[in-house]
Amino acid sequence: MRPLLLDLFCGAGGAAVGYHRAGFDILGIDVVDQPHYPFDFVKADALEWLDDGVPLVVEAIHASPPCLRYTTLAKGNNNNEADYADLIPATRTLLQATGLPYVIENVPSAPLRCPIVLCGEMFGLNVIRHRLFESNFLMLQPPHPRHRGRVTSYRHGTLFTGPYFAVYGTGGERGTLDEWRTAMDMPWAQDKYEIAQAIPPTYTRFVGAQLLEAVRSAA
Repeated sequence: MRPLLLDLFCGAGGAAVGYHRAGFDILGIDVVDQPHYPFDFVKADALEWLDDGVPLVVEAIHASPPCLRYTTLAKGNNNNEADYADLIPATRTLLQATGLPYVIENVPSAPLRCPIVLCGEMFGLNVIRHRLFESNFLMLQPPHPRHRGRVTSYRHGTLFTGPYFAVYGTGGERGTLDEWRTAMDMPWAQDKYEIAQAIPPTYTRFVGAQLLEAVRSAA
């Protein structure tokens, strides 16, 4: 039987699909409706749901707390960090209380503990999209190859092209919806917003293989 993974702050399912490919069944939790989420879904506040108690059938947990407080875009716009909630400490505390193997994912400047860093170039994707992954079990990181060139985008009115897509915002100059779907390996996504909020399933397939070993070791 496939172990059940709880996918907190699940979004449109980028992380979930990777974990499913690694060998998990998935239950997604998000406070926002996710009509295109490809697995079982419950609309709920993730931390309240976790605080109420995890069902005994759950064997592992992934959490992607909102990252606006730490994004480069927010810092570049001189936004006040206090305007955005920092849910990472509360998420970590509740995850630790479960005693289950868990993973927390977030952006590069987020305060995760001893994380590994994953990049699209590690997996031959046409996005860079660095992301951190914290866990309460040993995780190994693959070698980080040198990036092959530029990210395709406009800078000061000039179009620069390269092998990568800048998967954020909704601007057409950053690529079409189909190009984003291919670059992120998210063919089920229905709009750019869903993709911009996600991570490539390839990342969590890699993480999930190690998480699955942790689940088996804990059994």
